[in-house]
Amino acid sequence: MSKQDLYESSPIRAFDSICDGGLKAGELGLVTAKKGLGKTSVLVQFGMDMLLGSKQLVHVSFDQKSGNVISWYDGIFTEVAKKKSLSNEAEVKDQIMRNRTILNFNQDNFNLEKVVNTLNALKAGGIDVAGVVIDGVDFAKVSEEDFQSVANYAKATKTRVWVSATAESDKLEDSAPKNILPYFTAVVHLVSKNSVTQVELLKFGDKKDIPTNLKLDSKTLLLTPNK
Repeated sequence: MSKQDLYESSPIRAFDSICDGGLKAGELGLVTAKKGLGKTSVLVQFGMDMLLGSKQLVHVSFDQKSGNVISWYDGIFTEVAKKKSLSNEAEVKDQIMRNRTILNFNQDNFNLEKVVNTLNALKAGGIDVAGVVIDGVDFAKVSEEDFQSVANYAKATKTRVWVSATAESDKLEDSAPKNILPYFTAVVHLVSKNSVTQVELLKFGDKKDIPTNLKLDSKTLLLTPNK
């Protein structure tokens, strides 16, 4: 059993199957939900998927310490590995986590443009970043210029970028400010219905409100088909 086997059984394969293979290199995706519904879990699963695909990943957190972020990755890896009989689990885990860089910032004094500057500095230092996840963005503290800089970076470096933010509404137009929403190719929203956290795809490319049968498993917090 190998890293490739884990990649093929990643929860993100279920997501990719409903949206033309998922987010492409150079594109931005957004995960929204009310507080406490699992945004970080979904974001970490996107990050873990890139690591399992042998990609260099940068995880940027605005609201969690590095220790908490590491715990999320450890937990998600363990749950994904349980799906397969992995004799060398510790070895595989160590191998993929070497490609992960965790950055913690305070959005009150470190905006997204500065995050991009940091990412460019990592690239200049020899880290070939292919995936970025940015957890806990407060749209009240960002400008369109911030997201323009992220979009320009993603396109120029062919990097997949996933962002999470709190949103009380399940409407696409309420997911992000009107001038920022067009920067996202995909918008994923988590909503609690009948004690189940459902995964809604509010936008993918030019399509809106794409039907999905995905939910967050209540025990593992992995994306899974809602049978």
